[in-house]
Amino acid sequence: MTGDQPDEGVLSEGDGDVADVVVVGAGVAGLVAARECLRVGLRVTILEARDLPGGCVGSHELAGLRLDSGAESFATRGGSVERLLDELGLGGQIVAPEAGRAWLRLPGSGGAAVTVPLPKTALLGIPSSPLADDVRAAIGWGGALRAYLDRLMPVLTIGRETNLGAVVRKRMGRRVLDRLVSPISSGVYSANADELELDGVAPGLNQAMTRAGSLSGGVALLRADAPAGSAVRGIRGGMSRLVDALVADISRLDGELRTGARAARLDAIDDARAAGEVGDEKRWAVHVEDSVGERNKIRARAVIVAAPAAPSIALLSSVCPDWGEPLAGEWPAGPSVELATIVVDETALDDAPRGSGALIAAGTPGVTAKALTHATAKWAWLAETAGPGRHVIRLSYGRAGEAEATAALDDDAFLVLALHDASEILGVPLSAANVVAHARTVWRDALSHAAVGQRARVDGLRAALSEEPTLEAVGAWVAGTGLASVVPDARDAARRIRQHLLHL
Repeated sequence: MTGDQPDEGVLSEGDGDVADVVVVGAGVAGLVAARECLRVGLRVTILEARDLPGGCVGSHELAGLRLDSGAESFATRGGSVERLLDELGLGGQIVAPEAGRAWLRLPGSGGAAVTVPLPKTALLGIPSSPLADDVRAAIGWGGALRAYLDRLMPVLTIGRETNLGAVVRKRMGRRVLDRLVSPISSGVYSANADELELDGVAPGLNQAMTRAGSLSGGVALLRADAPAGSAVRGIRGGMSRLVDALVADISRLDGELRTGARAARLDAIDDARAAGEVGDEKRWAVHVEDSVGERNKIRARAVIVAAPAAPSIALLSSVCPDWGEPLAGEWPAGPSVELATIVVDETALDDAPRGSGALIAAGTPGVTAKALTHATAKWAWLAETAGPGRHVIRLSYGRAGEAEATAALDDDAFLVLALHDASEILGVPLSAANVVAHARTVWRDALSHAAVGQRARVDGLRAALSEEPTLEAVGAWVAGTGLASVVPDARDAARRIRQHLLHL
């Protein structure tokens, strides 16, 4: 143990399985929260239903390469992820992506498809210069002139725009929405632009629109205020090194990580005084089921729920049935996202014909995927590790509101589809003869914090949680998409638990 831990209020070893804090879920949010509690000497047990920790920051090995199977980068905003990596000794391993631009694959005329560079001066696809050459290449002169009307339309300063799709459609027209914004909202948030709250995906844009007098002007103001350089970074060797470092530090601090252990039920224990425990705070019983169906129970002074949305809501609902609306309201299930990761030998890809990758607009003929990442073109360390002529490409499938196009495919058929889509997007024919290794990864319940109405639901949940100082909920479903949202939120939740338990 490290840190100073007072003796009062700590459960005794005679109670069986005990912990000061139980963390349910070993994704990055759960691991970060656990580490924060361990750093001040609290005893922490982490329960993970899967066989491996990490959640959506996972990895797999293909053709001797350790590759990310989920998140492959993090947003630099706020600096929270960089600070965590520095603490874990990985600060020197942070890398920027290569400078190559991303592209768009769009429906063309006569039933064909076109591929154009993603406009440079845009935010979520919203252009700051509607008449720029790269904007006109995507939406044509007619779409560009309609978008320019945004500069001439009055902006209401009373009230706020709430819906991303609605404000883009109203201010700049449908071609900007369908051909620039929607491919990004689908690729980044797995959601339709009409389902995203503007403040959730573009904080500050409402105020910037009011200051500038237009949507495009507001985008220009936000881009001017942003720090120079790429808005994302990665880790040499892959994002899964963050998980490795967190697990190693948790082990060093004597934390307990149980994999294959599902938190089946959470009960409040109000008889702390009757049990001879010091203090009058509520205790918790976490009922655990392992991979072979064995059950046990852990008594804890505090619980941090860090599982995905559906199991988290189920646990919280069972223990707090009187919360009503925060948990009884509609919590929409997120779409399933499938990733095809393919390692290929093809020297024609050495020139990175589509830069770091491409986003595909809905309705684009000949392509089912919604996004492609040319990983060896995006990350120099990976290209160096793979060697000349060997390339790693990732394709993403699963659009919100649409039937799952890949769910009925077996792995062989899925690979055939992915190779076809990659060939169309990259402009380089690829076949099974090029494939060195491949993998299929499914991520379910990809619920975005930025979905319309989600912010109000989360605010209600957190208001209810504030009445239970020894119970917290963390993770992307409450904090927002991406590690830049998840990491600081998990730290804040853990600090509240620490302060309550240790009276710091």
